[in-house]
Amino acid sequence: MSHCKRSTGAATGLPAGALLAVLLAAFPAAPLMAQSSAQSSAQSSAQPQGRDSEPAFARQAGAIADLAPSFTPPLPPSLNFYGSPGLMDMPSGETLPDGQFTTGIGYFGGQLRYTMSFQALPWVSASFRYNGIRDLNLYGFSTYYDRSFDARFRLHRETRRWPEITLGLQDFAGTGIYSAEYIAATKNFVTPGWGRAALPGRLKLTAGLGWGRLGSYNSIGSTFGARPPYDPSGTGGQLAFDQWFRGPVAPFGGIEWQPDDRWGLKLEYSSDAYVTETRTSNVFERRSPFNFGIEYQATPRTRLGAYYMYGSEFGLTAQIQLNPKNTPAKLRVPAPQPVHVRPPAAGNPVVWGTEWADYPDAPVRLSGQLSALLADEGVVVESLRVDAHTAELRIRNLQYHSHALAIGRAARAMARALPASVETFHIVPLSGGMALSRATLRRSDLEALEFDGDAAAALLAVTGFSDAPPLSPAATPMPGLYPDKSWSLAPYFQPSYFDPSVPFRLDVGLDLRGTWRPAPGWIVSGLLRQRLAGNVKDGRASTSVLPHVRTDAVKYAQYGTTMQNLFTAYQWRPGRDLYGRVTLGYLEQMYAGLSGELLWKPVSSRLALGVEANYVRQRDYDQRLDLLDYSVVTGHVSAYYEFGPGLIAQVDVGRYLAGDVGATFAIDRVFDNGWSVGGFFTKTDVSAAEFGEGSFDKGIRFSIPLTWFLGTESRQSVGTTIRPITRDGGARLNVPGRLYGQVRDAHYKALSGQWARAWE
Repeated sequence: MSHCKRSTGAATGLPAGALLAVLLAAFPAAPLMAQSSAQSSAQSSAQPQGRDSEPAFARQAGAIADLAPSFTPPLPPSLNFYGSPGLMDMPSGETLPDGQFTTGIGYFGGQLRYTMSFQALPWVSASFRYNGIRDLNLYGFSTYYDRSFDARFRLHRETRRWPEITLGLQDFAGTGIYSAEYIAATKNFVTPGWGRAALPGRLKLTAGLGWGRLGSYNSIGSTFGARPPYDPSGTGGQLAFDQWFRGPVAPFGGIEWQPDDRWGLKLEYSSDAYVTETRTSNVFERRSPFNFGIEYQATPRTRLGAYYMYGSEFGLTAQIQLNPKNTPAKLRVPAPQPVHVRPPAAGNPVVWGTEWADYPDAPVRLSGQLSALLADEGVVVESLRVDAHTAELRIRNLQYHSHALAIGRAARAMARALPASVETFHIVPLSGGMALSRATLRRSDLEALEFDGDAAAALLAVTGFSDAPPLSPAATPMPGLYPDKSWSLAPYFQPSYFDPSVPFRLDVGLDLRGTWRPAPGWIVSGLLRQRLAGNVKDGRASTSVLPHVRTDAVKYAQYGTTMQNLFTAYQWRPGRDLYGRVTLGYLEQMYAGLSGELLWKPVSSRLALGVEANYVRQRDYDQRLDLLDYSVVTGHVSAYYEFGPGLIAQVDVGRYLAGDVGATFAIDRVFDNGWSVGGFFTKTDVSAAEFGEGSFDKGIRFSIPLTWFLGTESRQSVGTTIRPITRDGGARLNVPGRLYGQVRDAHYKALSGQWARAWE
């Protein structure tokens, strides 16, 4: 992290305490919503005559409060300059919709802030910010860059009479140039008119108390003792527990009025004195605590704003909000074939007869029919085992992001192709020749439930999920599947983040990938890369005191044509609930060697355990066939656990590439449609001083299925991992084809969340 010294400003300015008192006093009796004007008039006429003695404003406010049941704002909260729900520079008590992913870009007074926020749970959100401050007199940079993390916790949901209340930690890890804590409350009103003056639209009142930099202007006291100063010479990245909610506390507040769903007007009283920017530097001049703004909702996902800040500066923001649950493109899936319904058994003995099972060529003929039916569906038939009443079909899903959809299409094909006497369907999805699970359905349930009003839940209730048994010797493999070869040519984008001289660098080019599968479970794959343009090679050289296991990335970026990987892998099932992988070759851009993995994961269990061991040598910088002298044995013992709504926690304990020993803790929110957003941190026996800037490895990661963007089915995803700083401590090997992601996608938790797609 970057660093700055903290100064404390005098408590001068307007009586903000009075503003806070007025806003807070309004909350307990404030309505959350008013009904239609006709309903309001009818209700008012029915009030007892005794209320006529009350002031007109009080009578109307009381009537609205009596009518108001509850209210949910039609649009997500707007974002402030910090990329969090708020007014302009101050936070609000509002909470984003569950799962909301936002990007905010804001500029005023020589400060440019980029923020990504994610509403990880209905009551918890997290943000990562990268900001540049021009002319800040620290360390001699013309523009000072810094990275920071925020967290927000909803303490109270908005109700009819009470505001939404949120506690926030801003820039809580690091040297903390924007460090602050706050408690904010926000109340929504729908305003059909106040008295005789019409004020249609939506009104939001916000008030709060801030510490740190949000307590630096016109403070009203101190809490929990003095606030210790930050150490600007430290490495940053540490949680500053001893700072939180200490030192001067100051009130802030504001009003937002939205006359319709497009426009918004904001007025804010700020408690940030901008001490560092205005008193120790000449970033901008702060003349007033009041800020004014106007915002426009350009699209359902994009909001633009213009502001007049602190009596001296103009500012601009662009806010982009999207939700993984709401795809921007209409999903286009070819219509499935209807479930073929068998005629009644009574009166149709020939149709329901089992004599066909006695013919030796029946399995070959039936597997050929199934393969033809599923070929256009993007599902490959690997094998079929069938007898008079039961069939097991093993499939490879090439097209659908959801294995549930592939299972549903396979079940429909089986209902069309298999003789009427076959009642039980076992469908086994495969990945790399490895059986992942087995779904067991009754054919009669398919026939009965296709047009049921609650077909998905009804079919899930009668479907069994279990571990896939070993392939039966009686199974008929589809001829001609192996050996199999394929290739692809696609663009690539390789970013590099947070170089102080150029914060964002990018290489672009083409990837040529070839794959050969000689037999089930085996894969030989390689990737050639041709850079066409970019400036990653111009980044700064490593100064790490540890072995340069990751920080020599600039040296690897000097070459235009490279071999990213070339490896052979084998995947298999060592036993019940067990999955195995061995990979040999040039595993990634920087390392070659041998990797082995074993995973225990019962189909219906939330828990999985794994172990991985690797011996690797560092590759030469030109990424051809040569290797460097550095070698290391690395590996981890891992535990995975699925919590409720789509939360997956992961702990990896072991030895890392630099020879350091420690653990990585990660948590990801995985959505049923394939979206994944998460964060991680690693602590090892490398000290903060040895690690360098940032103190320890940490970051955020996300993955987005192409289906979500394009509206067409695909197994591919795009994503990245963003680290505030890439160092050598806590660095882990990148191995293609790790097991947990492959296996989880076809286990009960993932399948049940997507089971509605079995009918698509």
